[in-house]
Amino acid sequence: MPKTKARISISLDGYMAGPKQSEASPLGEGGEALHEWAFKQAAFKEMHDLGDGGECGVSDEIVRASLANLGAVVMGRNMFGPVRGDWPDEDWKGWWGDDPPFHCPVYVLTHHPRDPFELDGGNSFHFVTEGIEKAVAEAKEAADDQDVTVGGGAATLQQAIAAGLLDEILVTQVPILLGGGERLFDGLAAGAAKVDLVDVVQDAELLHLTYRFG
Repeated sequence: MPKTKARISISLDGYMAGPKQSEASPLGEGGEALHEWAFKQAAFKEMHDLGDGGECGVSDEIVRASLANLGAVVMGRNMFGPVRGDWPDEDWKGWWGDDPPFHCPVYVLTHHPRDPFELDGGNSFHFVTEGIEKAVAEAKEAADDQDVTVGGGAATLQQAIAAGLLDEILVTQVPILLGGGERLFDGLAAGAAKVDLVDVVQDAELLHLTYRFG
């Protein structure tokens, strides 16, 4: 059965992005270190056309599993790009250039309407102004019998959790301290979701923790 899932890396102090995010530093100060483990995996290199090589251990298996059966993606506007307020123009097409790594429809949460567009590799971007429920519903329809992934930022994931829209989340705990930025679970009320830890995978200094929402 198709699932609505999320995959995110967090620091030991609970941040999924560092402070002072900007166009030059989209993950905030120190935030890129959260994903250095993924950059080394063979699956990541294949996904981004970075050639052969890369690690092929349990973390690579984690990355491959998270990409399997992917039919659509939902993300917040901050993950799409640094532009705020009304779109000054439609030249900005996201952080990834002409061939983003998703290869499926992407639904971007925003308060400001924008026309959809298509890029190479099966990527299409659609801008949803009616909230997280509408974005997930459209993504599920587009994904058909495949999974939907909900990406960042933190506010988007928090909205999805609070609305009961996530089936599971894979949290990779990275042994760094960011000291500030965006926390994954801030702003959620006590008891906002029933959560079960269903899998733990350890690889060197990393922990991959899979939680299921009930």
